[in-house]
Amino acid sequence: MKGRTIALGAIDGAEAAALIVDGQLHDLLVDSDHPRPGTIYRAVALRPMKGQGGMFLETPDGNAFLRQVKGLAPGQPLLVQVSGYADPGKAIPVNTRLLFKSRYAIVTPGAPGINVSRQIRDDDLRETLLEIAHDVMEGEHGLILRSSCAEAHPQDIAEDIAAMVQLAAQVLADESGAAEVLVEGDSPHIHAWREWTADEIDDSAESFDAHGVFDMIDALRGPLVPLAGGGSMYIEPTRALVAVDINTGGDTSPAAGLKANMAALRELPRQLQLRGLGGQVLVDPAPAPKKDRRQMEQVLRAALKQDATETIIAGWTQLGLIELQRKRERVPLTEILA
Repeated sequence: MKGRTIALGAIDGAEAAALIVDGQLHDLLVDSDHPRPGTIYRAVALRPMKGQGGMFLETPDGNAFLRQVKGLAPGQPLLVQVSGYADPGKAIPVNTRLLFKSRYAIVTPGAPGINVSRQIRDDDLRETLLEIAHDVMEGEHGLILRSSCAEAHPQDIAEDIAAMVQLAAQVLADESGAAEVLVEGDSPHIHAWREWTADEIDDSAESFDAHGVFDMIDALRGPLVPLAGGGSMYIEPTRALVAVDINTGGDTSPAAGLKANMAALRELPRQLQLRGLGGQVLVDPAPAPKKDRRQMEQVLRAALKQDATETIIAGWTQLGLIELQRKRERVPLTEILA
């Protein structure tokens, strides 16, 4: 099935959203008990952590950890936003750089200026969007007009900006008091509406069954990822890191290792995204000459450019492994489906 489809449903009672591109599961969001990224707290400073350059904060959902806390005293209230998911037993990661994000606009308190997404290249359209923004914006907040504005009605953009400006003003005026949740992070359905584009949105009760989403999720429960050409990749998370092993399968040609590695590295970002895996990722490529490493890196970098999650290629180890550092933006799928 060609095209892009968003299926809105539930898995074991938890709200879920799936993005299907040309019949293949491209992204998956499943709600969990963890605080959602984007949640804004009024937190209370507890104590600094010497040697770690940060401070623990009290929130309604448990302790949070904030880096760069110069000038912050214990007992002081402050506004913070959840920036990702914590490892089991660790504090919620937060920062003080608040973003009020919607489908068309991102309001950025403390970072003045109005900017239009670089993906919008039409000069006339950029000028029109700036005029809309200047008519609506109030105060000293900054604003980013997202690429989705290119296909939107001007009135919808103006209403979206106004709603985010109003929300920002309400939150920033509510800094004093005990620890409290001020803004909930987006649910999977809202995130899908905000971030994904599709030819069809199916929100029927049978959407996951109709598009085979449950079968696609079942394939993610195990470590094996079959690759084009007969090769395979095993993705196995441990407590310390995510181990990825690439194999050539039955291919015995001289270029078998390179072909398997190229196929695996193209597929790796999607698999990590779907499985909700982050942190340190260690890739063990199939045997291939050292001269092929540059080509493999180029393929991996191109694949990561299509991936929204921040991932750094740290380099090659002396044993010929590829080290990656990936931001933890999801709860591991195995934990949600356990």
